[in-house]
Amino acid sequence: MTTLFERIIAGEIPARRLWSDDRCVAFLTISPVTAGHALVVPRHAVDHWLDAPDDLMAHLVATARTIGAAQLAEFGGERSGLVVQGYGVPHLHLHVFPTTGPEDFHALEGRPAQDADLDDAAERLRSRLRAQGASGVTDGRA
Repeated sequence: MTTLFERIIAGEIPARRLWSDDRCVAFLTISPVTAGHALVVPRHAVDHWLDAPDDLMAHLVATARTIGAAQLAEFGGERSGLVVQGYGVPHLHLHVFPTTGPEDFHALEGRPAQDADLDDAAERLRSRLRAQGASGVTDGRA
């Protein structure tokens, strides 16, 4: 069964991509907890994070770290939140988002965002990632 994320990765479903390399992609979630809330997803479906090879998890976390730094620089916050999740879509995904306190972790899905807000957040993050010298930044197209 093909997951929603596999369809996004394949370009069948549009997404506001931030990052793309040979092992993972990152894109904004359509229901952000805070501005810039992104998902880091392995290209090949892994249902549970405990089933992911160590080198893949290390790569996903390194990518999330790069994106988290860009989020804090662009949107502010006290810390970068990182949550490994697999519910909703049976495909490992890391939630990365700027936080101002523990209450930001209570619900990983915020309200659906407006297209213009998502477009703006995606462009700001891609620009910030490029400015920080990140190598996997995408142009936002599938």
